[in-house]
Amino acid sequence: MQTKRAFLSVAILSTLLLGHLGPVQAADPDDADQDQTEQEQAYDMEADGEQRAKAAGESLIGQPGPEMSLTTLDGETIDLASLYGETPVYIKFWATWCVPCRQQMPGFQKFQEEHGDDIQVIAVNTGYADTAEAAAAYRDEMGLTMPITVDDGTLGEALNLRVTPQHVLIDRSGHIAYIGHRDDQELEQALQAVLEQDEQQSSTTEEADVADNDADTLKVGQAATDLAVTTWDGNTIDLSRADSDKPLGVVFFATWCESYLAESKPETATACRRVRETVNQLSEDEEVQWVGIISGLWTKESDVESYLATTETDIPVVLDAEGELHRAFDIRQIPSVVLISADGQIAEKLGPQDTTLTTAVERLGQ
Repeated sequence: MQTKRAFLSVAILSTLLLGHLGPVQAADPDDADQDQTEQEQAYDMEADGEQRAKAAGESLIGQPGPEMSLTTLDGETIDLASLYGETPVYIKFWATWCVPCRQQMPGFQKFQEEHGDDIQVIAVNTGYADTAEAAAAYRDEMGLTMPITVDDGTLGEALNLRVTPQHVLIDRSGHIAYIGHRDDQELEQALQAVLEQDEQQSSTTEEADVADNDADTLKVGQAATDLAVTTWDGNTIDLSRADSDKPLGVVFFATWCESYLAESKPETATACRRVRETVNQLSEDEEVQWVGIISGLWTKESDVESYLATTETDIPVVLDAEGELHRAFDIRQIPSVVLISADGQIAEKLGPQDTTLTTAVERLGQ
């Protein structure tokens, strides 16, 4: 399991999701405000999100929809396969911390009220840096009536989730018809098209198989076998420890955790900063090898470049663009740290609010 090298350039970290560009490059302080304004205008978050969603979904258009069952917050089951050939499906990936998701939600609810009898609408919380409890509280706050489910990463993997929100339309025949980010005229036209699709032309198709993520996730006490990563600077780290006699600390996080979540989910942003600073200190004694695994959600190589250019990060990193490593270790919350002993056994998993990382590393070396 390898990721591409991510050679790092400047610019989008603070713009990502927040919508403003990074450090101002102005020689004259009097021109700083003007330069900053020009940079802010140059970055279009919606356009960026649309481009990311379209790029991720391009290979899926025309392909059969995923065959899997979803469990809603109310405990009801939605079998996607049983819908194909009967009704179109509108899936919206979202998160409680996602500002554009919140901005779009009233329109999403209005669509449910007007068309919920003609199309299966499903709000899929990404489950990443989020919880079912938070999703339920937001549902109550907004008076949402569509089914809401919390993804474990399986549906996101099947539908190439890269941004939030991400819209996925599956037509009546069970084929993926549209993937996008914006709530705009293009989305409205795509929705109208799947609603108007002639039922006689909507024969069922073979659904796409979806792997059961939980069956293969690594748990404490198990060996991290056959897992290796290539860091941004081209070095290979064998997670099984076959080529090293040192324990390994694997830190899962996102480039936008400290910046974007500072307002929408400050406790998580604080935890990301705390773990980064703690790991920087722990890495100085070189008793434990470290590697950072960066989520591919709202993140591509240029975003990693910007993050490393503006944030003190002393350990090598890997961009988990397709989420393979997050799924392998069943990581849904950030920051998370997986400690692997020198013999390749998973010793501990620590979550966002666990403040005992230093003590856990001391145990790892004993």
